[in-house]
Amino acid sequence: MYRDVGEDTPALIMIHGRGSSGDEFISFAPHLGVDDFSVLAPNAPDRTWYPYSFIAPVAENRPALDRSLALIDEAVKEIVGAGVPERGIALLGFSQGACLALEYAARNARRYGGVIAFTGGLIGRDLEESRYRGDFDGTPVYIGTSDPDPHVPVTRVRESEKLLKSLGAEVEVQVFPNMGHGIVEEEIEKAKGVLENVRKWMKNAR
Repeated sequence: MYRDVGEDTPALIMIHGRGSSGDEFISFAPHLGVDDFSVLAPNAPDRTWYPYSFIAPVAENRPALDRSLALIDEAVKEIVGAGVPERGIALLGFSQGACLALEYAARNARRYGGVIAFTGGLIGRDLEESRYRGDFDGTPVYIGTSDPDPHVPVTRVRESEKLLKSLGAEVEVQVFPNMGHGIVEEEIEKAKGVLENVRKWMKNAR
C-alpha cells in the first residue's frame, strides 16, 4: 500500500512488525505528520518478514529474509526511479520491521534521509561485518527500545549501534526502562525530528 511517489516530495518506507501488514501499519502515518510525504508500506508474505527470531542464525531465516530485503530494495528503487534521491528517503520500522529496516540500510549503506527503528537491531546470531558495506555519510539513525524487551536484547541494540557508526551513521539510541514492546510518544517526537530534516533537505534540493 502506498501514496503515489512524486519527484518533488520526500518519501517514507514504513515496515510493519510480525503479524501485521503494510495496510495496517500505514494507519500509524498520521502520528508522524507526513501528509506531504510519499509513503510506501510493503506487505510481508503471510504477515511475517522472516520466520524465526532476528537473533537466530541468518541461514535459518533464509530464504524469507532474502525475499524481504529484496522487497525493501524494490521500494527504494521505485522511489529513486521516480526522481527522489536516497537522501530524500527515510526508512521506518517497528519490531521485526525495525530489524529489517536496519539490516537493509546497513547492507546498502549510503546517505539516506534517515533510518528510524522502533525496537530493533541488526539481524543474525553474530554480526558478521562482511555482510555490511557502503558509507552512510552521516545518515541519522534513531533506535528506541525498552530494557528489558521480550524480543530485542539491549545488548544487540548496542552492538548494532557500534556497527552502524563504523559505517558512518550518526546514531542515537534511547533505552526506556520497562517501556514494554510498543512505541511511546518520546520516540514519535524523535522520529518527527528525523523526518523534518528530510523534509527540509528536499525543499532546499528542489
